[in-house]
Amino acid sequence: MNDPVDITKGVPTQIKNVTLIEKRRRQIIEAAVHLFIEKGFHKTTTRQIAAGAGLASGSMYEYVESKEDILYLVCVAIHDEMEKSINEVLEKAGQSTHVLEDVIREYFMVCHRMSDHILLIYQEAKSLPDQWRRRVLENEVRITGIFGDYIRNLIRAGLLPALDDGIVDMVAHNITVMGHMWTFRRWALGNRYTIEDYTAVQTEFIKGILKK
Repeated sequence: MNDPVDITKGVPTQIKNVTLIEKRRRQIIEAAVHLFIEKGFHKTTTRQIAAGAGLASGSMYEYVESKEDILYLVCVAIHDEMEKSINEVLEKAGQSTHVLEDVIREYFMVCHRMSDHILLIYQEAKSLPDQWRRRVLENEVRITGIFGDYIRNLIRAGLLPALDDGIVDMVAHNITVMGHMWTFRRWALGNRYTIEDYTAVQTEFIKGILKK
């Protein structure tokens, strides 16, 4: 039996209606993302977030307790979207090295589409309380683990040569960071490469490591 899903994400709420929590928090997250990207976390007020979400300030505090809660929920939503996209590729495909290429490509495309969101996490996560910052880092590790698990499956199936477990973990982290690198260095790389070019080069680099 699967563990029950924590719809609150650990963030306290005064509301018991799960559907209403989902709806209102989605409104709050969507409003906050745009404001945080435009103004930054510290210059954005909770009043502005509430207005953007179509809520009264007092009503918003029925669903979250602080602006830091909202930032944490934004980070969770970004990671959830990335994880969902990767898992969708894995669910549709079988087990082959080509699937790994597809997963890397999809992940890089997600990073491309969500560049501002990823940058937001890196710039503003330091403003989170320790408990939320730890959870954000755990989400990063969980996404990295998807790549590591799939590579291990390919090794067990004989589709990749045996590799030390530590090397597999490092390759998985490389994939994660290479996706993020497009976000940080696009200002330079984008002058010479498209995201498709960047993905092709980095995928060949990763495949070269895995074949050694």
